Amino acid sequence: MSGLRDYEAWHREYDDPTSDLSWRLDRVQAWLRQALDARAGPTRVLSACSGDGRDIIDVLAERDDADRVEAFLLELHPRIAQRAREAARAAALRHVEVRTADAGVTDAYVGAAPANIVLLVGIFGNISEADLARTIATAPAFCRPGATVIWSRGLNGDDLNDRVRAWFGHAGFSELDYVELGRGSRPALGAARYDWPPQPLQPGRQLFTFRR
Repeated sequence: MSGLRDYEAWHREYDDPTSDLSWRLDRVQAWLRQALDARAGPTRVLSACSGDGRDIIDVLAERDDADRVEAFLLELHPRIAQRAREAARAAALRHVEVRTADAGVTDAYVGAAPANIVLLVGIFGNISEADLARTIATAPAFCRPGATVIWSRGLNGDDLNDRVRAWFGHAGFSELDYVELGRGSRPALGAARYDWPPQPLQPGRQLFTFRR
């Protein structure tokens, strides 16, 4: 974690309901609710670089059918991962597993993928373009056919998000929605459905490394 931003301090921006992070959280949760409502029966959710898991945990805590949802949260920072565990326990969510693991390596996903809903939030703006392309190309292995993927990436004065959306299309995804906030850090989010056949997960592959 050396050389990276202080992610514990960064998470405190969620305490400000007017912050860019709160805007992003609201939309991730709205799409997560829609994806859960659209599926009956057992549902698996997978979140890479999940932080304290408040997007998934808060949504599941408000649902009467939370027991049908199995959630896997992958978070490298041990203290932030522990907060997610404590939040899941406090909400009496029995099927939430928080792994203190590096989501940048495919080994972290073994037994958690494929899933019906996949969150790739808070990753794409922190990695190289090559890592970004590699991660999207691997995303089908995280998904069951028909899965919903939710992703985010801030607009840093470039048009790379148009390429991100195209890369998802080339990987077998159909875009469901895309939104931008035209202020502050200019966060943007997309939702897509995986339409192609299942793909195997290959252990031992390096997907990305955080640069900040």
